[in-house]
Amino acid sequence: MKITIADVLSTLNAKEEFTVAAEQDRVRWRGLVYPVTKKEPFQLCLVNNDNKKLLIAGDAHMTVTLPCDLCLSDVPTAFDLSIRRELAIRDGAVVSEDKEESAFLEGAVLDVDRLIYDELLVNWPTKILCREDCKGLCPVCGQNLNVRDCGCDRQVADPRMARFQEIFDQCKEV
Repeated sequence: MKITIADVLSTLNAKEEFTVAAEQDRVRWRGLVYPVTKKEPFQLCLVNNDNKKLLIAGDAHMTVTLPCDLCLSDVPTAFDLSIRRELAIRDGAVVSEDKEESAFLEGAVLDVDRLIYDELLVNWPTKILCREDCKGLCPVCGQNLNVRDCGCDRQVADPRMARFQEIFDQCKEV
């Protein structure tokens, strides 16, 4: 969703609120695509502060389905996004040396989806688990160990101890 904010940029101490909603149905990150399963409209407030600063504020709530890091099961992950941006204004236009800082703004057009996307990435979880005691996948056959045990021998032998294991196996047979 794109909104025109020329009136806010050009009017001293102007304040305007917009009811906006994300139009994106999926999020692309690190070459993968994750579905957005829930998104709600929210209020986005823009304030021209003495023709020096543009303040952008709003709180958005979204749910994105992400895979569990251990077993790859789908995990609905809620994102409570608190958008707070402050950009410099000069002569009725936003000025910024950092292109990344204002990538969601093209002239007097605010790209709400890009603003939300940037905020999502900042809040992206480092570890995603379907449950605290997730057992993951069997490294031998790939079975989800949360569903059932496959019975595979998953013991990883230390190659430095291989000779001791051989001696132990020989003594077992005697």
